[in-house]
Amino acid sequence: MSKAITFSEYGPPEVLRLSEVTAAQPGPGQVRIRVRAASVNPFDMKVRSGLMAGAVPARFPVVPGLDAAGVVDAVGEGAGAAVGDEVLGATVGGAYSEYALLERPVAKPAALPWEVAASLVTVGRTAARVLAESGVRQGQTLLVHGAGGSVGIIAAQLAVTRGITVIATVGERDIERLTELGATAVRYGDGWVGRVEAAAPQGVDFVLDASGAGVLADSVALTGDSAHVLTIADMSAAQHGVRFSAGSAGGADQAEDPLPQLAALAAEGRLTLPVWRTYPLAEAATAHADLEARRNRGKAVLLP
Repeated sequence: MSKAITFSEYGPPEVLRLSEVTAAQPGPGQVRIRVRAASVNPFDMKVRSGLMAGAVPARFPVVPGLDAAGVVDAVGEGAGAAVGDEVLGATVGGAYSEYALLERPVAKPAALPWEVAASLVTVGRTAARVLAESGVRQGQTLLVHGAGGSVGIIAAQLAVTRGITVIATVGERDIERLTELGATAVRYGDGWVGRVEAAAPQGVDFVLDASGAGVLADSVALTGDSAHVLTIADMSAAQHGVRFSAGSAGGADQAEDPLPQLAALAAEGRLTLPVWRTYPLAEAATAHADLEARRNRGKAVLLP
């Protein structure tokens, strides 16, 4: 038996409970890890609240969580790692647990902290995917809405390294951070269009919206083409002729997994993903409440 966070009904953070569960055995191609860190993602809260019940129906009790990093302690036939390996990846059956199963384990560089390793998985794969889907190229200008968030900050950095001019809309407290990472940061909110136009007199070629803040119509006007705007956060995308990029939770839809490269860049200090706070496993409900109240400035991570 092992400890895990579970919920047996949809509801607020308080439905999360520390429970005793049976540690699953790895199947073919899978590894089981002793979890050292588990990332808390907005998707987890949508599942817990019931917001995703239509698309992801729950089989109670549910162990939430998409991403984890840890040490392999058991392997299935044909697994991509060995007992004792330090790995990260998307979990099968939940991450908020002392033990978790991974199907596509990625080696964790020794210099990469556990909490960053766990945090990189879904947001890193998402950032790499949407950047590729956008079609933006070296020498062009990319506007990233919500660049202070985890997906946005990774997409902005990857674009900068590829010779793309990045304009980033962020809150006041994130302007300095994004500037240090090579983007031209402007404050979001009323008047953002004018501030972007002043920062990018050459015009904006593509827009990535990671904010869902009702910016699609003006973003289409800025680029002059709805095909040059992509969102991962605004469900009204179709009304504006804009692409909505969903992908898969674990990133399995990508032909080449970007996670090994992202992990290497982060370990070398060439990619920054801020971790705001870590919590003991038993305080998962507090982590959810903090994120829902938007108290965080970076990733929240559970440490079983």
